[in-house]
This record gives sequence, structure tokens and C-alpha cells, in this order.
Amino acid sequence: MTGVFTMPIVAEPADIDIMGHVNNAVWVRWMEAIATAHWQAIAPAEAQRRYAWVVTRHEIDYRGNVGAGQTVTARTWVPDPPRGACFDRIVEFIGADGKVKVAARTTWAMVDLESRRLMRVPAELAALFVRAA
Repeated sequence: MTGVFTMPIVAEPADIDIMGHVNNAVWVRWMEAIATAHWQAIAPAEAQRRYAWVVTRHEIDYRGNVGAGQTVTARTWVPDPPRGACFDRIVEFIGADGKVKVAARTTWAMVDLESRRLMRVPAELAALFVRAA
């Protein structure tokens, strides 16, 4: 069983919008990046070859801004067991000041790469990711 997965992210000049802070679309890209890194860090190689994940929903709260050159700590965890093919993932981006800049609940569905169809998340995989209470 695992808990919170973290990784640092530095805002590059290309990530910045006309308002001078990280663009909303970039936050979504970073959500996918940390989810993918978490999967690659924990899932067995065979599972990574057989399955993929697709996003079905993002619910995002923007609470602060980040500018070029600033670092955020991305953190993610899976709070609850899957529901069939889907589970929710919590993602937060914490600024150098310790404050949450962006928080999200994203829903992901498992896909069998051979059939390209949604599939129920195997219990043994779910157990690797669901955060202990």
C-alpha cells in the first residue's frame, strides 16, 4: 500500500499565459504528468504493458498563482477503492510558501491496451494505490 506520491515541477516560460502565471491548460498537463509518474513508479511492469489510463473528469480549484521559474511540489494519492473501471485521484500543487495553489479531484478509467476497452481495475493493482486511511 502506498500513500502520497510527490514530484517537483518548475514553471517554464512556455507555461506562462498572458496574465503572467501558469496557464490553466498547463495545470491539467501537470496533473497527467504526476498521475503517469505515480503509475510508472508503483505499477508492475506487466501491468504497465497491458493497461493504460484515460481521464473521464477533472474538478479543479484554482487558489493561487505561480510564475515562471517558481517551483511547486505536486502531490497525488488515490483516496478510495475503484468503482469498476474508475477511481478518483486527488492532486495538489503546493507553492514554496506552503500554500495549495491548485487542487483537483480527477477521475481515471482503466483501459485494456489490447482490446482498447474499459475494464474493471484488478484488486491487486488497486491495493497498490489506495491510500491508507
